[in-house]
Amino acid sequence: MRYLTPYIKDDLKKKMVFIGGPRQCGKTTLSLSLLEEDYSGAYFNWDRMSDRKKILNSSWTDQEELLVFDELHKYKKWRNLIKGFYDTEKKNHRFLVTGSARLDHYRRGGDSLLGRYHYWRLHPFSLFEKDLKFSRSEIYKRLLTVGGFPEPFLDNSEREARRWRESRITRIMREDVRDLETVQEIQLMELFYQNIRSKVGSTVAISNLAQEVQISPVTAKKWLKIFEQMYLIFMINGYDKQLTRAVHKPVKIYFYDTGEVIGGEAQKLENLVATHILKKLNFIEDFEGYKTRMHYVRDKNQKEVNFLVMVDGKIRDLIEVKLTDGNIDSNLVHFAKILKPERAVQIVKSAPKIWSKNKLVWTDPVNYFTDLFVKSA
Repeated sequence: MRYLTPYIKDDLKKKMVFIGGPRQCGKTTLSLSLLEEDYSGAYFNWDRMSDRKKILNSSWTDQEELLVFDELHKYKKWRNLIKGFYDTEKKNHRFLVTGSARLDHYRRGGDSLLGRYHYWRLHPFSLFEKDLKFSRSEIYKRLLTVGGFPEPFLDNSEREARRWRESRITRIMREDVRDLETVQEIQLMELFYQNIRSKVGSTVAISNLAQEVQISPVTAKKWLKIFEQMYLIFMINGYDKQLTRAVHKPVKIYFYDTGEVIGGEAQKLENLVATHILKKLNFIEDFEGYKTRMHYVRDKNQKEVNFLVMVDGKIRDLIEVKLTDGNIDSNLVHFAKILKPERAVQIVKSAPKIWSKNKLVWTDPVNYFTDLFVKSA
């Protein structure tokens, strides 16, 4: 059972449920497990021609309690279609819609569906998935080496993970992007994607990214947005409030799949921390309904802290990530005095001890993730 399962089951009693998330992170498996263990029903995948006909012809019976529609967002009029199903058949059925792109983005015409659904974002495995029968140290090792997507994580082969990753990215670029966007130069887009894999941990200007593969900044910005909508990457901006000399225009790019990161252990660890923070923030938004934000902090004097975490407009954590360090980072202390977060956290891969004092916390990744996911997996 994935970490969102009990919340999804509860929401299905009230409204439709939409589940978005990266391709192959477990959305279909979660949906099928609901059909096998909790509900009678039917599963339809828009990618299958036979299922398309069944969907358009409403080929199900009143006895099928849960109707699951996978990749339905690839149909141009999907929102009007599902609205019609829900409005006319909600007394007989529960509706679950899943997709490997942002279902809140692909609103191709018609009613906005406002008030008819709850939206959940499913992420790959993290350190505290309830059903992973491995030690925390083993989970942590696999997350850094093969990533958190179920297939390579469970297989635990770096060679097979590379093959799986190549196949997955090719399919996303040449099938999903083709179905949802107008992109003429797919091969150049693939080159652009490969290029940004080495940028984790650095602030990057979109104009520079464009110049490296000889495309326009407008195209580069559009492609980055597509990567975000396909749940390949997420970007964070600099925090520019309360700081008179803040830098906020360059972005930082992180990957949902830590295995995509080209770089050393420091870059992979920073990406892993970023994915865990994002997973928690998405859960807070989807369950609690609070607005959340993640930023980096940097000023014109080159002082920088990796992450600033905001919930409901308040700064919860300032976070600096290190492989090794014997002292609290001076930049973390500097910005903590100015911004006054609830906590200033230094995460060190091999921290010899865990301690906290005056809202300063020194910890390792496992203990930080333990605290981060105290209310969710």
